[in-house]
Amino acid sequence: AVDESELLTVPDGWKEPAFTREDNPKGLLEESSFATLFPKYREAYLKECWPLVQKALGEHYVNAVLDLIEGSMTVTTTKKTFDPYAIIRARDLIKLLARSVPFEQAVRILQDDVACDIIKIGSLVRKRETFIKRRARLLGPKGSTLKALELLTNCYIMVQGNTVSALGPFSGLKEVRKVVLDTMKNIHPIYNIKTLMIKRELAKDPELRTQSWERFLPKFKRKNLKKRKEPKKKNTKKEYTPFPPPQPESQIDKELASGEYFLKERQKKRKQMEEIKAKQADAIKRRQEERNKAFIPPKEKPVVKTKKASTEKKIDIEAIKEKVKNAKKKKLGALPEEEVKLKMAADEKKKKKK
Repeated sequence: AVDESELLTVPDGWKEPAFTREDNPKGLLEESSFATLFPKYREAYLKECWPLVQKALGEHYVNAVLDLIEGSMTVTTTKKTFDPYAIIRARDLIKLLARSVPFEQAVRILQDDVACDIIKIGSLVRKRETFIKRRARLLGPKGSTLKALELLTNCYIMVQGNTVSALGPFSGLKEVRKVVLDTMKNIHPIYNIKTLMIKRELAKDPELRTQSWERFLPKFKRKNLKKRKEPKKKNTKKEYTPFPPPQPESQIDKELASGEYFLKERQKKRKQMEEIKAKQADAIKRRQEERNKAFIPPKEKPVVKTKKASTEKKIDIEAIKEKVKNAKKKKLGALPEEEVKLKMAADEKKKKKK
């Protein structure tokens, strides 16, 4: 009995045998062709590298034609073409060249273990400004994010205009597509890069090959930290009533209610003047109060007296008495008694010697 896990896994270092003429000695029955347009700015580069393209496709017996007037590239099979998939690879080659992929990288598509994927990202975001920001996020500062993605997936990635061209193994292309689409959906590529790094380390362990990796992979949740800014003035809707609002009072109604309607013209003017004077008096009073504020002295803080440390020291009376005694024994400008006696003895000895 053979374990199913061994049947599903591909042995390390296994490669599919190359397709040769012996596999299809009679060639192809029908002629196939593919054509693609290229932008004007690619014309100079394609004109320069076209001989190399023809040479590379000539090894697989596929013709290539560059039409500079129409701005198109065409690839067709010949009678000598034996590989039916060669025309598909040639089609991918001219597509990559049209999408600004350099010839040195694009020619790798003719190998058996290399595939390509052109991801259209132009229609995934509505606003043009948002699209440019997210595309720049995919590139990263000085292309560091894109370089990290290339190293983890073993793919060559080219971001150009509204498309992302990827070239490499099938497993890597799958991861590249996921990262690009998630970036356009406002998921930062660093999260996917972290996941790819963990997967790369887990793949090295043969024991974990048949196990689920869910417990090792990080789970990132969206966090809306910033709350929505609320307007200062909120318009609250009033309850609906079938009755119309009450009629606003006219000027005559207000005068009738206050009694002004029955006053004479002279009395009305006098009342208006009194109101104006009262307002002026209030304004003058307020202005004077504001001016007087500058002359009001500020409240001073109460002075807190610090307690001085006691500097008094105990006087040693005995020491003072001893000093006084010694001072009395000595005469001003004279030597002590002991020194005088020694000097006299020394003089006597000198006299005896003479």
